[in-house]
Amino acid sequence: MRQLLDELIEIEKKCSEAFNKKDLGILLKHFSDEISGFSSTAHDRFNSKSELRKTFEYYLEEAEIVTYEIFDPSVSQFNDTAILSFYWRVTLKTGSRRLEIPGRGTHVFHRISGQWQIVHEHFSRAH
Repeated sequence: MRQLLDELIEIEKKCSEAFNKKDLGILLKHFSDEISGFSSTAHDRFNSKSELRKTFEYYLEEAEIVTYEIFDPSVSQFNDTAILSFYWRVTLKTGSRRLEIPGRGTHVFHRISGQWQIVHEHFSRAH
């Protein structure tokens, strides 16, 4: 299980790095074309990469510098499907203003053509 966790954490690290560089093209390569889920920015379900992209753009437009990170991940595997749950933090910085938004997240991965892809995402802000 540790090897799987390390593999999925590496994907999440690449996602974080791409988001923090505002490279949505690289970021979205880790998501299945059939991605679905719920973001922390709205109550509506998204059902495509283009709808998911809107969530990322929302955060990136909120401040001059936006960073995303995950911590305390946990994984469960069911054949070619894995569920990674974690806590996340988005930090927004503009000038001297700094806002941290904490939350919880789940990515459901499915092995497609030998590679793990995120097929479902559920994010919520911590209250």
